[in-house]
Amino acid sequence: MKSAMLRGLIAAAVLWVGQAAATASVFNPETAELSNGMEVIVVTKRRAPVVTHMVWYKVGSIDEPQGLSGIAHFLEHLMFKGTESIPAGEFSKIVSRNGGQDNAFTSYDYTGYFQSIAADRLELVMRLEADRMRNLVLDPAEIETERAVVLEERRTRTDNSPAARLREQASAAFYMNHPYRRPIIGWEHEIKAITPDDLQAFYDRWYGPDNAILVVVGDVSMDEVLPLAEKYYGAIPRRNIAPPVNWVEPSHTADRSISMADPDVRQPSWSKRYIAPSYRYGASEHAYPLQVLTEIISGGATSRLYAKLVVQDKVASSAGAWYSPSSRGPGSVGFYVSPVNGGDLEAAVAAMETEIADLRENGVTQDEVDRAIVRLTDAAEIAKDSFQGIARTLGGAAVIGLTADDVEAWPARIAAVTRDQVNAALRHVVRDRGAMTTRLLPAVDGSNPEGKS
Repeated sequence: MKSAMLRGLIAAAVLWVGQAAATASVFNPETAELSNGMEVIVVTKRRAPVVTHMVWYKVGSIDEPQGLSGIAHFLEHLMFKGTESIPAGEFSKIVSRNGGQDNAFTSYDYTGYFQSIAADRLELVMRLEADRMRNLVLDPAEIETERAVVLEERRTRTDNSPAARLREQASAAFYMNHPYRRPIIGWEHEIKAITPDDLQAFYDRWYGPDNAILVVVGDVSMDEVLPLAEKYYGAIPRRNIAPPVNWVEPSHTADRSISMADPDVRQPSWSKRYIAPSYRYGASEHAYPLQVLTEIISGGATSRLYAKLVVQDKVASSAGAWYSPSSRGPGSVGFYVSPVNGGDLEAAVAAMETEIADLRENGVTQDEVDRAIVRLTDAAEIAKDSFQGIARTLGGAAVIGLTADDVEAWPARIAAVTRDQVNAALRHVVRDRGAMTTRLLPAVDGSNPEGKS
């Protein structure tokens, strides 16, 4: 009786959330477009006299020319060097002297630059950001200095980490044609070969207002932002940037396996992944159901995989799954497990495979769907509290081709997902062929410490 009552309350909560989301705004963004094609998104939050100012470029490692892996990330570093009016190294110092913080990031699909600063300094950071959009000075000496920084970053974050090296090898083996197979930071030999002319050509090809999105969140309105945006960004001529290559990944019809043993590995682990649609690629109607599925099987300590393999059976120290639909190209649905300390990896793998088989055979329950929807829509409410989180959510959606309306509709679309849709999405992705498994193992006598499979 109690469980039936609980299911009724959850169903009512989901219905209420779905109805509220259909009429109420998540972030209430305002949008505009400058005459040169630059998109503008503003969210007014008067809670504190600060703003987050972000510029997103529709270029990432997916767009790099063959043989120049890492150039998008390399250029991101160099954007903090000088322009014709700002000496090298002064950009971040100016932001800091005015009480702000700045940083940047490169992904497969985009590159972003941001500052968090007092609202009355918005014009300052907008002037600085617009300046480096077209006036970057790529000095050969600065390029070599920063090349050493990038190579050291690669050594620290990838080469010195067995898990990171395995992830890099796994991506190269998983994607047969799509450039997601290349590491964002780049292959070492290609980073070393990037020339000043390569960097200048990449900058000229992709950095322009008609390939950029401005997002401002905080103590400001569109009426305040738009005149400043027109003054600084609007003065930059349209670049007439050609559209990117529309990469397509062939069907995955053969199972693959990759393993690596290393003396620095203390805890073995296993994963299994399948190619999956995203918001912008493939059978995108499955994207929202797959988010609900991932929440069901991997959304915290009460999720199906953790509760079964870690808490109940005690064969694993960690177990879960991943999926993200926010990409221009294909995504992946994956499962992972590590055994308990001193335990048998193959026993943990067998238990995980049993759970995957049960999912395919029997699907998920209505109760699981209801609970997952409540948790996901609750998370959308929490997201309203972070200026930078709002800017990242809206910018990250816009830069892959979604609209502000898509972001605003997300809770309603999640709330509308049905059990049948979740199970259909599960079976569309988790098939009986085309998966890739990985194993990360401690090195033992006779194993290969170099990670060759």
